[in-house]
Amino acid sequence: MENHRPVRGLGVREIVAHGVTVLVTLILVAVLFGDRLGLKIPPPAQILNRKATRVQPAPPAQLPTLPGPGSGIAATPPPNPDDLLRGLDSDERNNIRVYASVNKSVVNITTEATEIGFFGDDTTSGSGSGFVFDKAGHVLTNFHVVEGADTVRVTLYDGSQFPARVIGADAANDVAVLQIGAPAEKMVPVAFGDSSRVMVGQKILALGNPFGLERTLTSGIVSSLERSLKARDGRTIKGIIQTDAAINPGNSGGPLLNSRGEVIGMNTAIVSQVGQSAGISFAVPINGIRRILDQLIRDGHVTRADLGIARFLATGKGLLVVSLVKGGPADRAGIQGVKVRVEQIAPGFLRRSIDPDAADLIVAIEHVRVRTLEELLTEIEKHQPGRTIRITVVRDGQPMDVSVQLGQS
Repeated sequence: MENHRPVRGLGVREIVAHGVTVLVTLILVAVLFGDRLGLKIPPPAQILNRKATRVQPAPPAQLPTLPGPGSGIAATPPPNPDDLLRGLDSDERNNIRVYASVNKSVVNITTEATEIGFFGDDTTSGSGSGFVFDKAGHVLTNFHVVEGADTVRVTLYDGSQFPARVIGADAANDVAVLQIGAPAEKMVPVAFGDSSRVMVGQKILALGNPFGLERTLTSGIVSSLERSLKARDGRTIKGIIQTDAAINPGNSGGPLLNSRGEVIGMNTAIVSQVGQSAGISFAVPINGIRRILDQLIRDGHVTRADLGIARFLATGKGLLVVSLVKGGPADRAGIQGVKVRVEQIAPGFLRRSIDPDAADLIVAIEHVRVRTLEELLTEIEKHQPGRTIRITVVRDGQPMDVSVQLGQS
């Protein structure tokens, strides 16, 4: 006989307890997973408190509306450049103004040349800088930038590129003139300064494309004047400006500027053991370039008169003749350079000394006063080779004229 345990119904307390358990479970589920289920669950206190006020959901946040035409609200204008400049010192303001006025004149020059190699033809490429000097599409650069190039391209400030022709070159001054077919409105010419007024210590700025970084500005001072630099054809470029501005590969052919933004030279070379800036750089004076510019554009080359003096020493009163080209025009005319005296002080022992008093001091060309090498070259190159001119020298304290028939270089 089976024993049956009587079934007893649930009491009120058990029903209430089960209800509370279910309610709490639902609340926990809503709190923990309500976001995933898309539920908007008020806090538990509001559910349990029957007298709590029902909370209305907040309206969605409104994004700010940008002012448009006709809105009556003006957009914030860009800062005024003059206001930005007021917070800078005078030197910074000058740098910014010079860059703003000249940077569009600077161009990037790229070249390609085909060379015969061991395994066939090789193409080599190069790059440099240059600057626009008129609206007719003419660009100045260094001769060594385009030397031997089969193709030359010029990139302007706005990124537009044009094939270029080398219409004139002067290896003796490391100068070349290019011409491109750009519209006149794209050509922004530089302003030429006067390199004869440059002084040691004055501020200079250089613009160019070092390592292909377009229109880079560096600054420094004039470190020295009247330097000499050997050109590509072996001739010596005289009157070179030395600076401490950072000049690197790619800067060649770019302008050297004074604090007014005028071009006073063309950056042409650096002295460095590693091929990068070491604080010694050189620029061809712009006055020397301007003297030959018309010839380069018209004839493609320069025919210049030559005096036949190898070295000068600027004294402030004139140019002391240090050495002559043997058999040259000045030597044939009897102009005297520095003498080297040799004395025997003991058997087998000689003493050599320099006698600068024996040298002529050049003070005028055709009675035009000259004190610097640049002034002398300006006057000499006004005349054609073969012409006889008068050179005024001071010899033994007395001025005298010497007639010299100019040679050609």
